[in-house]
Amino acid sequence: MSTQESPARPDSVPTRERRSDATTNHKALLHAAQAVLAENPQASLDTIAQAASLSRRALYGHFPDRETLLKEVIALGAERFNAIADVIEDTDPRVALARLAVRLWREASAVRAAANIALSEAHVAETVRSLAPLRRRVRELSIAGIAAGVFRRDVSPEVLAILIEETARATLRQTRLDAESGPSAIARVVLSIVGLSWTEQAELIESNPDIVAQA
Repeated sequence: MSTQESPARPDSVPTRERRSDATTNHKALLHAAQAVLAENPQASLDTIAQAASLSRRALYGHFPDRETLLKEVIALGAERFNAIADVIEDTDPRVALARLAVRLWREASAVRAAANIALSEAHVAETVRSLAPLRRRVRELSIAGIAAGVFRRDVSPEVLAILIEETARATLRQTRLDAESGPSAIARVVLSIVGLSWTEQAELIESNPDIVAQA
């Protein structure tokens, strides 16, 4: 009696292949979410699924709800923001702070979706947790600047770090700043917060033009 092979069933697809498809779809959904949310932070899951050329059911297979998806988008942006804090090594805290602010502004422009969500009041707690390394770096610069006598000393390092963070949050929301004026504007804003006069800001930027130079 001859035997005949039965057609392969869906569940017979190799595990590695299924995992590869799942990974591809997950990345596609995140990519679509970043693109869609950059234009409309309130976009629905249906809109994101359509942008990824996947069904709403497929999206729910990766993200059980909209909040879970938003948290992962925040995490991706925070990873890039935190990485910037790791590479700022200037010994002068004024230069380090200005450079950090400019690079964060440029990164926020590149990952606008993550910035839009992370800067919203509804996700402050998640943002604080995700950006812990960056916030720690800002506090370290506040301590160093006050100790060196180049930052204002009428407030504690903790309060100064908060002032810097809140000012940076407000400035990062400004989509009207273009690539030419934005770097100088954000550098001057944070330097103003730490106590530098407008003439001192100008001198610092003139002495360190690479702070605002196009990367």
